[in-house]
Amino acid sequence: MEMPYRRLGRSGLKVSTLSFGSWVTFKSQLDVDNAVDCLREAYDAGVNFFDNAEVYASGDAERIMGEAIDKLGWPRHSYVVSSKFYWGLHEGPNTRKTLNRKYLLEAIDASLERFGLEYLDLIYCHRADPDTPIEETVRAMSDAIDRGRALYWGTSEWTADEIRAAWDLADRNGWHKPVTEQPEYNLLHRERVEREYARLYEDIGLGTTIWSPLALGLLTGKYLDGVPEGSRATLEGYGFLRDKLTDATYNDALHEFKGVAEELGCTMAQLAIAWCAANPNVSTVITGASSPQQVRENMASLEVLEQLDDDLVQRVADIFA
Repeated sequence: MEMPYRRLGRSGLKVSTLSFGSWVTFKSQLDVDNAVDCLREAYDAGVNFFDNAEVYASGDAERIMGEAIDKLGWPRHSYVVSSKFYWGLHEGPNTRKTLNRKYLLEAIDASLERFGLEYLDLIYCHRADPDTPIEETVRAMSDAIDRGRALYWGTSEWTADEIRAAWDLADRNGWHKPVTEQPEYNLLHRERVEREYARLYEDIGLGTTIWSPLALGLLTGKYLDGVPEGSRATLEGYGFLRDKLTDATYNDALHEFKGVAEELGCTMAQLAIAWCAANPNVSTVITGASSPQQVRENMASLEVLEQLDDDLVQRVADIFA
């Protein structure tokens, strides 16, 4: 089926319902040539939003994505690319876990250099910074847009109160407002998107570009019998995932979830992605993949989405209640 597109909140920017992200896979599993293959597969399926972050692979995820896009030769108007800032790449009081003006404007310029792009479509504050006045952060993000470094900005894993405070500051001062939030959202992690942000969708037109629809791989079912070789839980630096991914408390729910997927003739992963996309307050679901085949499997979630009515969405949600 054709890829549907949704407005990013109340902005006029349209993003594909399913998008493609670089967390975990870029560099650890994908080099430039493999990234080209995956990006091409996603783009050909209608994906127009490609998510990244300064901290992913310590900047190498941006370099790999930028080189892959350059090799593919896509016209700049045909895709939306993002990055996120907060964690920093260099040691120092103004370069780690901060959203101060000096860090943000320098980090955004460095990101553009790694991507090989003149501007980013979307930039995020990757976390909130309690040590920097929120007014300074909002002004810096707005200034980045005024300077042509970006077109829109948003937040990631901010509380509803922090988002509203940023939006109100921008509104009062005539600055560019945040248009979207990037929260974790999946069948096991729902409170923030479904309850905490509930008022923001109508009040300020908040969009969401949600990450981890598969709950770090748990909802794929591949960890029901332990951790397979080559999975992300075996990657260096991701050992912290093992205990969570093999937690026996989820087994009964996952087996029931698997039964629903079998009824629909799809995989558990496809059902999990489609369930997230069924939420009307989700602008796009960020998917990840380490092969073109995995991209194709993720894109087939759109066919599952067409089968999900309100009753089925609730039935699936109740499994993990």
